Amino acid sequence: MKNILICLMLMMSTIALAQSKKKQDQQAIKEMCGCYEITFNFAETFDYQRDYQFHDNYRTKGFEWVQLIKDDKDEISMQHLLIVGGGQIVKHWRQDWFYENTELYSYVKDNSWKLHALPKSAVKGQWSQKVYHVDDSPRYESSGSWVHVDGKHYWEGASDSPLPRREYSKRSDYNVMLRTNRHELTDFGWIHEQDNGKVNRTENGDELLAEEKGMNVYTKVEDSRCVAAQEWWKKNEQYWADVRSVWAEVYAANPDFSYAQSLDDKMLYEVLFALGDEMATAEKYNSTEVKTKVSEIIKSYMD
Repeated sequence: MKNILICLMLMMSTIALAQSKKKQDQQAIKEMCGCYEITFNFAETFDYQRDYQFHDNYRTKGFEWVQLIKDDKDEISMQHLLIVGGGQIVKHWRQDWFYENTELYSYVKDNSWKLHALPKSAVKGQWSQKVYHVDDSPRYESSGSWVHVDGKHYWEGASDSPLPRREYSKRSDYNVMLRTNRHELTDFGWIHEQDNGKVNRTENGDELLAEEKGMNVYTKVEDSRCVAAQEWWKKNEQYWADVRSVWAEVYAANPDFSYAQSLDDKMLYEVLFALGDEMATAEKYNSTEVKTKVSEIIKSYMD
């Protein structure tokens, strides 16, 4: 009887610790929300081909509002809104976090993805981060554990991805980026640190061209600095909720899929952004009609 009681106490203690850890994870993820002054910094560090020429460093800055759009016990979603010159708002990337997620999309190449199933044991206690392009199409996702130790709070994950927007229209010498992402909270905000490999993927395998270091620094500022983004989101959040709903249907129906980067010389994001601008000024908004239009647009780009 005594041994049974000890086992029960140990089990209860383990469950309590797991729940406490999960709450820490949730809080750390949501700490990334708010208004930030940001700097984006990327530099190529090592080359692996004799005739490779290093490309110029990339550096830019601005303000970004990170909006919490979903907060469930096993799913947290945040939309990034970039504020550029003159107070113009650009819908930026989105990050969704899923607790102990066993189904992850992996990037192949040429805008193609495959769904992979993982055993529950492989993701126990972990959070997967799924990152989306500005039009809510998939970008990359991976699973990892949040670490809370010695006053540090960080998460790391590795995945393949398409070329980043800063390079996809300028580079044709590689077609896959091998990403290692680290999100770490700091006393001034948070840092998105990256170690990336630039790979040309063919039927014969991967050819590594160069490595790159990325350091995106988010410095917390007063929310009032991002009022323009907050107001923009109020006017546009229903439209983008409908876009996400359509994409969810696409994922559910297509475990493996690909889509064209452009159609009739227009990128998918350009068409969806144009429809969003139209809906933001429409006298009446009908979600059913909007989702029908969005579905037709997305399907026209899919192979």
